[in-house]
Amino acid sequence: MDKEAKTNVDIHPILKQRWSPLAFADKPVEKEKIQRMFEAARWAPSNNNLQPWRFVIGFKGDETYNKILSTLIDVNVEWAKTAPALICIVGKKVNHKGDPNKVYPFDLGHAAAQMAFQATADGFNVRQCVGFVPRKAFDALGLPDLYAAVSIMAIGYPGDPETLSNPLKKIAKAERVRNNIEDVVYTGKFGQKANIF
Repeated sequence: MDKEAKTNVDIHPILKQRWSPLAFADKPVEKEKIQRMFEAARWAPSNNNLQPWRFVIGFKGDETYNKILSTLIDVNVEWAKTAPALICIVGKKVNHKGDPNKVYPFDLGHAAAQMAFQATADGFNVRQCVGFVPRKAFDALGLPDLYAAVSIMAIGYPGDPETLSNPLKKIAKAERVRNNIEDVVYTGKFGQKANIF
C-alpha cells in the first residue's frame, strides 16, 4: 500500500515515507533495528541536555507487552495487539535539581520523532498514540513518582488493512492529508500569512 506523502515541495525521502499503520504484519522486528531506534532517540535535541526520556519495551507474548497493552483504550487495543513490539514512552518531570521541567514532553516528542524516522529508514513503521490510561501505565510498569507515562508506540512492519474492523479499515486505507502550509505559517503576527510559498 503506497502511503508516501504527496508534498508541495521536495523533502527528505524518509519524511515522505513515514506513516502510522493500523495493521501490522505477523513478523518480528529485528533487535539491531530496535537498537538503532533507541540510539536515534538518545541523540535527540534536549533542553539543557536533561534527556528526560525513558522507554519501557515489551515484545508480543511477554509480560511487559501485555502490561502496556492493558493500558490502552479499547479502540487502540484492536490494532496495537498485532504489533510485534510496544513501547511506553516515559518522561522525567524534574531537572537535576528536582525543579519541575515544564518542557520534558517537548523533548520526548523529539526523541519519539527520531525513533520513527530511524524505524522508517530501516523499513518498518511505528504508530504513536496517547489513547491510553497513564495512571494504569504508571502502576503496571512501576514508574517512580518523578516520572510520567506520556505515550505508547507500536512497532512493526505494515500489515494488511483488510484484517481490521470496518471503521479502522476505512481509516487505514484513507489518503494521507495535512493542512495547507499557507494556513499554518505566519509572519508579523499570528494569523498573518507568510509570503514564502
